[in-house]
Amino acid sequence: MSTATPNPSDVKFTPYEPADGEEYMSDAQLEHFRAILLDWKTQLIGEADRTKSYIQDESSAMPDINDRATQEEEFALALRTRDRERKLIRKIDKSILEIDNDDYGFCETCGVEIGLRRLEARPTATQCIDCKTLSEMKERQNQGHT
Repeated sequence: MSTATPNPSDVKFTPYEPADGEEYMSDAQLEHFRAILLDWKTQLIGEADRTKSYIQDESSAMPDINDRATQEEEFALALRTRDRERKLIRKIDKSILEIDNDDYGFCETCGVEIGLRRLEARPTATQCIDCKTLSEMKERQNQGHT
């Protein structure tokens, strides 16, 4: 049973090449990212369905207590992974809503363009690389003082 969370690099797409003078987050770019997000969401939902089937198929009572404990640990790991994916699906849905509202692709902190390549690597990104780096530095500092 695979417990790896599908990531955007698992979604096959051709990197977007903007035309000369094309405006950032043009309709074509927004459709490009919508397709990436929807494909990623479909993969995640497929993984959830496979996990559900796996647990249903494998949950027969095992006579050996050690085998049962191992199986329960496998189930727990699979369910934790699926829980992370459920949260990721919410982020994907939020990104699709941002596309619908013409808010996608801009940093929620400073308002600058996040950038096509960063969004292709992490389609749910909400911050430009500078703001994200600063946010992570602050987070590390706060963790050091607690």
